[in-house]
Amino acid sequence: MNNKLLSLLGLMRRAGKLSLGFDAAADSAESGESCLILTTADISPKTLKELNYKINNKTDVIALNCNQDDMQHAIGKAVKIISINDKGFAQKARLLMETDNGEE
Repeated sequence: MNNKLLSLLGLMRRAGKLSLGFDAAADSAESGESCLILTTADISPKTLKELNYKINNKTDVIALNCNQDDMQHAIGKAVKIISINDKGFAQKARLLMETDNGEE
């Protein structure tokens, strides 16, 4: 997992640009506020299916290469689903994920 991305998630949390958890992320997507939804690698297939059904392709969903413990360490809350609610932060997160995938 890209440590820069985890650090950026912590910054987003402090800036108030994240919605944390299933319901909050889905509500952000439904309202059009969400720019990107990230999930941990240990999310259950059933939960992921329910999330995709609820948001109805209104925003991209990307699985991170980290678990719930990594997410908790980065943002201070144990969640498996987060919504990034800022276009600039979402673009930076995508860039960092692309960079991370290229290094592996």
